[in-house]
Amino acid sequence: QEQLVESGGGLVQAGGSLRLSCETSSSIVTFNLMGWYRQAPGKQREFVAYIYNYGDIGYAESVKGRFTISRDNAKNTVYLQMNSLKPEDTAVYYCRAVRATEFWGQGTQVTVSS
Repeated sequence: QEQLVESGGGLVQAGGSLRLSCETSSSIVTFNLMGWYRQAPGKQREFVAYIYNYGDIGYAESVKGRFTISRDNAKNTVYLQMNSLKPEDTAVYYCRAVRATEFWGQGTQVTVSS
């Protein structure tokens, strides 16, 4: 069973930065697509960013220019660098990996104080 392990969440003040990591239990190159999603209290899970294994990258409008997704194949890890954080970025952040099927991590809490 594939496992995705997220880390890097925490409490930060508005304007600060965090870097989330998601490590896959098998080789990350077997996944066509890696992505980050988030879910705030009382809201539906929403898309944040994606990266295909051939390099295509995309972001939600709400995070463009502030967040950067990247992957390190040697470490089987995808990252989400989050800068200029806002209170509305507060959520549980989830990693998603897709090949023949999809897998999700357990989530990591990000809290941005005003």
